[in-house]
Parts: sequence; C-alpha cells; structure tokens
Amino acid sequence: MGRYLDPKYDLPFKLIFGGHKNLCLSLINSMLPFDEDRRAESIEYETSELIPEIRDLKHSVVDVRCTDNYGRQFIVEMQMTWTESFKSRVLLNASKAYVRKFDASQDYRLLCPVYAINFVNGVFEKSPEMRDEYYHHYRIVNVRHTEKRIEGLELVFIELPKFRPDTRATRRLHDLWMRFLTEINESTEEAPPELLTDEDIREAVHYTEVGAYSKGQLLAYDRIKMAVADERSLMSGLRDEGRKEGRKEGDTEATARIAARALKKGMSPEDVSELTGLPLNEIRRLNRLTDGM
Repeated sequence: MGRYLDPKYDLPFKLIFGGHKNLCLSLINSMLPFDEDRRAESIEYETSELIPEIRDLKHSVVDVRCTDNYGRQFIVEMQMTWTESFKSRVLLNASKAYVRKFDASQDYRLLCPVYAINFVNGVFEKSPEMRDEYYHHYRIVNVRHTEKRIEGLELVFIELPKFRPDTRATRRLHDLWMRFLTEINESTEEAPPELLTDEDIREAVHYTEVGAYSKGQLLAYDRIKMAVADERSLMSGLRDEGRKEGRKEGDTEATARIAARALKKGMSPEDVSELTGLPLNEIRRLNRLTDGM
C-alpha cells in the first residue's frame, strides 16, 4: 500500500468529512454557489436515515449529513458506481430529509431546505454538448422563466473524472477540494504543494496518510476497496452481457433472462430497460414475476 489512502472510499471519506466539522463545512461552501453573507458558518451532524440500499451496491455509496446555522440540511455523498437510478435515489433521499423534521403544527414556510451534493466517480453525462461539463446543479424552476424557482430542494452532481483545474481566484477553494478528491490516492507519492497551502485541505491530506490508521482500519479499507471493485465488475458484466444478448436478433428469451438477473441484483427497471433494450413495461412485468418467486 502506498503512503496515502484514496479519500473517495468509505473509511477516509467518513473520517475526513464525517468526523471534522471544519473540513465538511469548507467542502460545502466550496461546492455550492452561496453569496458571501449566506455561506454556512457552522454545522451539526445528523444521524443518517438512508433509504434501502441497492442490493449488491451497498459499498458503492457513502454519505455524510449535517445541518448548518441557517437550518439548511446537507447530504454530502460519494458514489463510486453509477447507474441512472441513482438520480431517483438522490431525489428520494433529499425529499425524505426535507419532510423529516416537519410537524403538522408548524408553518410550511419553516421547512428547512435540503442540498444534496453528490460526487460521482464516473461519467454519466456523455452527450456532445455536455462533454466538458462536470458540475450539474438542479433546482425546481419555472420552465419558461428559469429565474423563478421554488426553494426547498437542490441537487448537485459532480463527475470527478471530468474535472480540470481552473485558474480563476474565485474558484480557488473549489478547485483545491476537487484536486484533493481526484489527485490523492494510493499512487500519490507526494501531495501536490498547492493543496498544502490551505489549512483545511492540508489537514484533510494528513487524514489520508496511511500512518493515520490502525492495522485493523487498513484491512477494513482493503476489504471495502475489493467490495467496490466487485460491485463495479458486476454492473459492468451485466451491461456487457445485456448488450451482447441484445444484438442477437430474435433472442428475446435470452435477453429476458439477463433482465431478470439484473432485477434480482437490485437494478432499477429503468436501468434494466436501458441495459437490454426491452420496453419498460416488459421490464416491469418481469419485475413483478421476479418478486413473486
């Protein structure tokens, strides 16, 4: 093992952002476009209230939850493996957080907004017009007048492999955190000097050093890495098999078998439809049959 651990994996991610408020606070402020007078000044951690995990992908997602001094809720999540159903999962998770603290006696205006910041260790926006865009910010807006919006839920998806450093001073902290997440890993021999110029990121780099962990923690880190690799291999294999079978004209029975296997592994009907080329209504019919077995 090298000198550093990869901060994208469960153990270091939770140690850094789930165990040190100053680091989580710095990351949040660097990733969200808050005006200077609305930046988060302090946070308190929340107990995770996860929706059911996707079977066979339970090691691919890790999150940290907190609330700031304005009452805003934040879900900071790392997704090591991507499927299209994650977008729906993130929306459901953020929606649950939005209503979690609501009491019928309260004014609806007192509901606390939720910001879901999702780092994705993969590329999911592959259209030519979005080839170089790594930062995707979603709000509830008026279709014709996008400056008009409903406050409450904001979702951010960040494709880590697409990131390229920017030289603008206004983006300095954003870029330093992005470089931390994309450049520090087990192959790193020395941390880039630029990362060490910021006090918080210098501290975060320290928490990725192998020497900061016990032997038992390092073994757990290796097990999680292997589990994530297995999950990626599983999803990749299902996709490849689905494409291969889908190219065989008339072999709908084989394609249906692939679809049924994918559903049993926890993939959503929408992902399985995309994977196999079968209509969504047929996938949903297979899903009902699979559930009944």
